[in-house]
Amino acid sequence: MMDNRFATALVIACVLSLISTIYMAASIGTDFWYEYHTLSPAENVTEAGRSIWEEFVSKDADEKTYTDALFRCNGTVGLWRRCITVPKNSHWYSPPETDMTTNCISFSLSDQFVEKYIEPGNHNSGTDLNRTYLWRLQFLLPFVSIGLMCFGALIGLCACACRSLYPAIATGVLHFLAGLCTLGLVGCYVAGIELLHRKLPLPEDVRGEFGWSFCLACVSAPLQFMAAALFIWAARTNRKEFTLLKAYRVA
Repeated sequence: MMDNRFATALVIACVLSLISTIYMAASIGTDFWYEYHTLSPAENVTEAGRSIWEEFVSKDADEKTYTDALFRCNGTVGLWRRCITVPKNSHWYSPPETDMTTNCISFSLSDQFVEKYIEPGNHNSGTDLNRTYLWRLQFLLPFVSIGLMCFGALIGLCACACRSLYPAIATGVLHFLAGLCTLGLVGCYVAGIELLHRKLPLPEDVRGEFGWSFCLACVSAPLQFMAAALFIWAARTNRKEFTLLKAYRVA
């Protein structure tokens, strides 16, 4: 049997788990982890700016090349894609226009594991191990987090089928580990951005800020911790009360 308190705690934990999963999936799939705001992006797309844009979409674009383009063209960066805002018509014979469009390029799987250099763009400067591993972790950790929550949900379904609260402890532990992964993801991303901007400082007319995709990941972590606490509390407390009730009946 299950007390109403424990049933309520489980329902709230499941709702928190579902919301955090949706937030994590949305943050992974969107491109607004970090945003650059340029005062006059249309004026920055000059003849030189067009060549930078062409290099930005090139498969051979290095970190410095696409970062410069992000600075100049109101760029946004996600875990999987980078985007810039450019005029729709950028031919040399066309007059300047204010009708802008956003073009995005996806990071390939090899880009996610590529080495970062001490001097971005200079392959002879040596490997920057801190930024390299931070970049790789920010790619891997969100998938580990979602995987742990999905596995926890599977255990929860098994618990419902068995009509037992005991497996909910494992579900809570998995959600706690998922929260640690999400928290680690946020920390790795912030540290990576700060280290990058030390190497490539923002121009005076460019402002950078964390976007709403990053905020979704930040909100997801405490939701996972709260869900974990409720799962573990409900399972452990119900188990203690059941043990006491059984001992009382035996006595």
